[in-house]
Amino acid sequence: MKLLRVQVPDFRILKNVDITFEPEFIPSIFPLGSQNGGGKSTLLQLIFILLHCSTDSDKKDFVKNILYGFTINNNSNKRVLAIIDIWNEDKIVQLEFLSYNDSYLRELLISKEKTEVDNDNYLQFSASNQLEKIIKKISITEKEIQGLEKAINRLDSVRKIESNEEKNYIFRELVLELQKFEFRTPKLRLAIANIAIEGFQDEVQTRLDISKLNLEKYYEQREQLYRISQRVLKYLQSEKLLYICNYSANDNKDEEEVLLCRINNIDMNKVEIFMKELSQKIFLAAPSTQVFLFNSKESRKLLFKKQDNETDYYSQLKLAKSKLPGFFTYDFLAVDILIEAFKSARDKDFAEAIKKGEYGNSYKALINDLNIILLNKKINVDTDLSGVSFKLDKDDLELYPEDLSHGELKRLSIYMWIKYHNIENAIVLMDEIETAFHPDWQYQIIADINQWSPSNQYILATHSYELCQALTPAHVKELEPKLLKSEAKN
Repeated sequence: MKLLRVQVPDFRILKNVDITFEPEFIPSIFPLGSQNGGGKSTLLQLIFILLHCSTDSDKKDFVKNILYGFTINNNSNKRVLAIIDIWNEDKIVQLEFLSYNDSYLRELLISKEKTEVDNDNYLQFSASNQLEKIIKKISITEKEIQGLEKAINRLDSVRKIESNEEKNYIFRELVLELQKFEFRTPKLRLAIANIAIEGFQDEVQTRLDISKLNLEKYYEQREQLYRISQRVLKYLQSEKLLYICNYSANDNKDEEEVLLCRINNIDMNKVEIFMKELSQKIFLAAPSTQVFLFNSKESRKLLFKKQDNETDYYSQLKLAKSKLPGFFTYDFLAVDILIEAFKSARDKDFAEAIKKGEYGNSYKALINDLNIILLNKKINVDTDLSGVSFKLDKDDLELYPEDLSHGELKRLSIYMWIKYHNIENAIVLMDEIETAFHPDWQYQIIADINQWSPSNQYILATHSYELCQALTPAHVKELEPKLLKSEAKN
């Protein structure tokens, strides 16, 4: 898969962005330049989150976070967020991301069906999402009813116990067990204090009656939402639209906006598979000093607060990385990835020995590759694979971390990230890849990443003239204010 074109009409600092990435260009590496404040990082993050998280329910909070502030104008009911063209095997698939008011569906249906529609509060784009929530409520309530009915029966049994000591002990145990239902009435507190079984049983019965009434209401809502969601789904499919999520563009907790994606040039029955494959083929690498818009607004604010070990910005960033397998920060050296790569190479060699009777050379090849990257240094792995050390090639002198430059560690880290994750035939977005590199290495990194995994498409947000000069001028894409100086007119 390759990214062919991205259009962003108006998102944060990005205005009228329209960039094309030519699929026939070799190498498939495109520097994305601008001066500071041009929106390069914002663009890469937006592309990554839309393509990596849109169809995974566990990742949709990142979509909601990046959309904070993306409001729909008062005189409109929809707004284009981005249009992204993807080359998929033999055709171009276009993804148009649109924000709507959730309730605007009613007007669209009237326009399409040329008749009035039911005045139903559930008639919204998010009907299927609401249906899922109701189904969860039904499941929770059914379990609660079962627990309360069981408690009523046990209380009947407790009341028949003649020994007060045994009765009080079992009753207290039962009260503690039922606290999971979060009773907050005076009767419960009185029951606990005075061991009034009868009063407590009345309280449990009241809660049981309420739960049964709620369950009946949820059943009715489920039937109503199922009917509506089928209608919504039919409309979405007819318009080639995919529901992504509801979100709030401001501090209003009601998620009244909805993000949809119109998908052109693909069978709608194959959309789910396509989007899943695409999510696994998009990667983002950036320095951890970057402000990541897909983190929550609250976590971003932590950058301007006194830090502590549990709630600082970087702990929140670490949490985000654990949930986003395609996201990587090249800080100094990704030792965990390095160690896992050595373990993987060791295991491959052992498997080779079992299969063919002699060890393979994966471990040795990995060592050789890393030593080539390090030039006049070599890497050594602890025998228990708990860490690594470095030595000078000639005199076998062990080096301390400060003896390796930031650039060396970063170059090694990028190599390990690409190789360990087997990133191939993918869209790789890299922000400020040149930071900490000597100008020669800024130029050289183009050849490096092309050699390490030539099947990828790389889009590199950069300030580096040297990096841009390693490719043809046609490879270089720019955002306003542009990085490259305009040629003087004759």
